[in-house]
Amino acid sequence: MSSAPHPFSIPDYRRYWLARFMAVIATMSMVVVIAWQVYDVARTDYGMSPKAAAFQLGLLGLFQFIPLALLTPVAGWAADRFERRRVAIFANMVDAGVALGLGVLTYNDALTLPLLFVLAAFHGVARVFVGPSMAAIAPNIVPPESLPRAIALGSIAWQSASVIGPAVGGLMYAQNAAGSYWMTVALLILSSISIATVRPVFPPPMTEKKHPVRMMVEGMKYTFSERFLLGAITLDLFAVLLAGATALLPVYARDILHVGPDGLGQLRAAPAFGAAIVAIYLSFRPLKHNVGAKMLWAVVVFGIATIGFGYSHIIGQYLFGDAKIDWLNMGASMAVALSMLAILGAADMLSVYVRGSLVQLNTPDAMRGRVSSVSGLAISASNELGELQSGFAAALLGPVGAVVFGGAGAIVITGIWARLFPELKNARTFEPQFRQSEKTP
Repeated sequence: MSSAPHPFSIPDYRRYWLARFMAVIATMSMVVVIAWQVYDVARTDYGMSPKAAAFQLGLLGLFQFIPLALLTPVAGWAADRFERRRVAIFANMVDAGVALGLGVLTYNDALTLPLLFVLAAFHGVARVFVGPSMAAIAPNIVPPESLPRAIALGSIAWQSASVIGPAVGGLMYAQNAAGSYWMTVALLILSSISIATVRPVFPPPMTEKKHPVRMMVEGMKYTFSERFLLGAITLDLFAVLLAGATALLPVYARDILHVGPDGLGQLRAAPAFGAAIVAIYLSFRPLKHNVGAKMLWAVVVFGIATIGFGYSHIIGQYLFGDAKIDWLNMGASMAVALSMLAILGAADMLSVYVRGSLVQLNTPDAMRGRVSSVSGLAISASNELGELQSGFAAALLGPVGAVVFGGAGAIVITGIWARLFPELKNARTFEPQFRQSEKTP
């Protein structure tokens, strides 16, 4: 690992990293503002109760997931069939169009729940295409021995942008509601220009001509036939599906912690802050040993921190009463909430880093786009369907009950997966598993 060239010494990777950084700032800003608008419009314009408005957040997740579920095989096929930069640029420009539409509607005070849901669905369309194409580019512009570090650096781009995006989006929305969308449009255009300067990244040539549907099916079959890949991908799917605390952040910001859109931006940024710290550490000190077990324990910590966030307002009042923590310039409950979310994000980052490295290095290049699309579908399903699950659970159990139930569920799922897929805990290094098995006496 030490002899591998640093990814930032490769000009194409630097431009790729910058493109990803700008795009994530843009999209994360848009995500937090859309969620706030859905909840606020439901409460203000439609007169819904907190439980009913939280249910609308669940529907928001559903509307974003439907295009992901339908188009993921197409997106994976496109990444393995066409020049990958062009697919990513196309997706960025679709997302810029969505942001432009939301900006115009916000400026004219013309937003309704149906319009928000429809535009969120188009946002989902853009995300489903950008994920596999961008994931498939990195392994083609850095040598294999540098890929784990490149993934860590890519995670720094993602997570640091995920800190900046929500915070800036929340602040800009509080000052000028439509301004956050104008920023998104500009950043997505700049991201497209940056990725266009990377050398062309074509998928490997096909040895035989295959029907697109057959290629899509092959990608799904390959993923589900490889137990190691299946276990790594589905662990994230079910753990985050249950522990979707971020879906209910607008509820906590508006009606539990009472911190408004500014506070929502801080809450949305806190997991990314914790994740960015871990990603920076891993870029200097990549994991080398017992990577599978560390991934499983990270998911357990993720669940515990989720439970802590659910009870943050109770913990804060128990420890400090209603006192304000002067040096943090915030209430005790808010400080506890931000701390729990930062720990949650740090644990998730470690899990994502290990899983991403294992999946990429255990997948042939000719299949990377399709396998990345399946992995992306699992991640998106865990996020968007997690929002749906959280919305439904909040309608039944209340927001706090829904968050706590989800955190406990993530812990249980990790224990089950450790037994169902022993390949995960037995993964010692990032080396492809078939090679590790060859060394086992």
